[in-house]
Amino acid sequence: MISNKAKYALRALLAVAAQPDGEALTSTEIARTHSIPHKFLEQILLDLKKAGILESRRGKAGGYVMLRPADTISFGEVLRIFDGPLAPLPCLSRVAYRRCEDCESEARCLIRRELARSYDASRQVLDSRTMADALREGQDAPLTAPVRRAG
Repeated sequence: MISNKAKYALRALLAVAAQPDGEALTSTEIARTHSIPHKFLEQILLDLKKAGILESRRGKAGGYVMLRPADTISFGEVLRIFDGPLAPLPCLSRVAYRRCEDCESEARCLIRRELARSYDASRQVLDSRTMADALREGQDAPLTAPVRRAG
């Protein structure tokens, strides 16, 4: 499960990326429009700025704009900024690999093998899907299946 910080970062980033021709979007507009606590959002935007994804502009037309094109920023990159490695086990991480403390043999570990299948599929999707992909396809399909209530 991703953190609220990562989820809010993705919402904010998609909002800024959706602006036409690099128009700036203020943190107040993002917070209000996308139901993100403003103080929390300010830290998230600062982290995205430090990561070289957004830049801030001062003045009357100020706010946040994309520093990099939306088609170069993957969901995986953003999740790693806010939540760290995506791997479910440290021995599967490409960024923060370390051997499991209780591991006898990575080659024979059934848990590692099965979780690697899921992780590889998930990582491939998260690292190949960009903010531009989401914006391009966002209007065409529902986000989730309808929720069914027991009763």
